[in-house]
Amino acid sequence: MNQYLLHFSPTGGTRTCASLLADCWPDPWQEIDLTDVSRDFSALSFAQDDLVLVAVPSYGGRVPGPAAERLAKIQGGGARAILLCVYGNRAFEDTLIELEDVLLAAGFRCAAAVAAIAEHSIFRQFATGRPNGHDEADLADFGARIRARLEESDVETPVQVPGNRPYKNFGGVPMKPKTRLRGCTHCGACARACPAGAISHANPKHLNKEKCISCMRCLAVCPRHLRYLSRPLHTAAAAGLSAACSSYKNNELFL
Repeated sequence: MNQYLLHFSPTGGTRTCASLLADCWPDPWQEIDLTDVSRDFSALSFAQDDLVLVAVPSYGGRVPGPAAERLAKIQGGGARAILLCVYGNRAFEDTLIELEDVLLAAGFRCAAAVAAIAEHSIFRQFATGRPNGHDEADLADFGARIRARLEESDVETPVQVPGNRPYKNFGGVPMKPKTRLRGCTHCGACARACPAGAISHANPKHLNKEKCISCMRCLAVCPRHLRYLSRPLHTAAAAGLSAACSSYKNNELFL
């Protein structure tokens, strides 16, 4: 059996949670970065005895568009899949059920699912420092329970996850990163890293707002910290999310 870890993790939180979940398997996982815009995902295929952990963040209660599109191109080949969605302490809503549908259509068998918490990628005051020690223990326990179930029998019945069909409407996040006009050296780090291909390589100061998914990777990778969000808009949006994001949410396992 080969083990693969597919992750769409623009700012690292999703990959961290996926690694914690995967740690209980003694064999190494081959990582595949779903944010790589240059990769031909239609050339990626798996076999029935493979195990694939697919990890995505929840954006507005949905799978990020580029992640869903790339996963849909993969040939699942009957491989067993573990689903992981990571969210910033608000709600994951239809993310898992959409991910399940995408993977089933691609030919995977969905064996288990997890919803985990990580620090919010836009509003860092929500779920600050997570995953923490308690989360690490949760994900280690979830991984051990999933592994035990998979070793007991071959999974044929898709896991049942919460969510709704049709999925909730998601019109995108209105907050788009801006670039300070002075100081940019056109190093291209943001354009190369953008998982949506929304930043011009010729002129990194230019952002295609229609393509931008507000993942905040460009803020994370800019070596001169020149990309930023509108402070008034950020403050107003944070205030609107405060009630939904402030209470402590627990990680969840679905078998």
